[in-house]
Amino acid sequence: MNFNLTEDQRAYCEAATAFANEALKPNAARWDREHEFPIPTIREAAALGFCGLYTPEQYGGLGLSRLDASLIFERLAMGCTSTTAYLTIHNMVSWMLGSWLPSKVAAEWVPRLSCGELLGSYCLTEPGAGSDAAALKTRAVRDGDDYLIEGSKVFISGAGSTDVLVVMARTGGEGARGISAFMVPADTPGVSYGKAEEKMGWHSQPTREVAFNAVRIPTRYRLGEEGEGFRFAMQALDGGRINIASCSVGTAQQALDDALAHVQQRQQFGHPIGEFQSVQFRLADMATELAAARLLVRQAADRLDGGSPDKSAWCAMAKRLATDVGYRVCDEALQLFGGYGYIREYPLERYLRDTRVHRILEGTNEVMRLIIARRLLANPSLILE
Repeated sequence: MNFNLTEDQRAYCEAATAFANEALKPNAARWDREHEFPIPTIREAAALGFCGLYTPEQYGGLGLSRLDASLIFERLAMGCTSTTAYLTIHNMVSWMLGSWLPSKVAAEWVPRLSCGELLGSYCLTEPGAGSDAAALKTRAVRDGDDYLIEGSKVFISGAGSTDVLVVMARTGGEGARGISAFMVPADTPGVSYGKAEEKMGWHSQPTREVAFNAVRIPTRYRLGEEGEGFRFAMQALDGGRINIASCSVGTAQQALDDALAHVQQRQQFGHPIGEFQSVQFRLADMATELAAARLLVRQAADRLDGGSPDKSAWCAMAKRLATDVGYRVCDEALQLFGGYGYIREYPLERYLRDTRVHRILEGTNEVMRLIIARRLLANPSLILE
């Protein structure tokens, strides 16, 4: 095993750090306060390749590994968690369309996603199908050379402000095998959007319900064959779990950095609080848990890149640990700031709010435990290999 980054990976990290420091961090508080979706900044990110990190090169993407992308998302999240999280979703959409749309359709649409001209949203969750995603009710009925889509999706990131939707809809019977995946241009007649949800965090990206009322799309906009959509969605979520875990690690690292600076400056009882053993122990635990989470995320990304038969379980382990640890480190950092951590003049409360949802989306951490346990029962040597 070699834990050292390659020269290319170090360059990716440097580029992402520079962008985070120059374009994201100075604006993150304002975007959060004003609930602004920073599309111009997202397009600046696209100019650096950050909107098509692992999209196939033939469609304008960089074709990087999931490990490479994880390194980049971690550094970007140190600048703005919410905006980076949207970038991970856009990358998932771009990759799915570049992987499974018919080549002629992909050549028309995917390069425009890779360069940030178009933005994408991923539409899986429904009011009655969250953790039980295979129970979704949105239906796509064949009508000649088209499909007619009826139904609704909820909690869709970017909805109402993006251009392309990847939609999971039922074309067959009940269960996962009856689900297909479709690309739906966001302005197609019959597509409508609900109000922007008032959320605890992730304020720099809108979240809305999306409704489909007799939405007609051509058959060529289907990804793969009928019945393959759920498999595509789950493959996308393996990578999505690595991505959101990386966002948690990056945000927690920034929280730890802020806390380290604060405890060396803040004085109580005539000494910097960093001289108190209780504070030092807390910092040590934060750093240790964060290092462990980072290593697991990178190991899971490597398993995903290598096509390991246990890749889904490793992605679930990484997502479960990193999102729990990331939130906990942010909470501990806020505690070290005392009352200052609780006010919006400082970023600690934003870190906490933005990382809380990571334990819910891309599959709740309770579902991650189910995935891990089922694979472990089938393969007791899972964590020894």
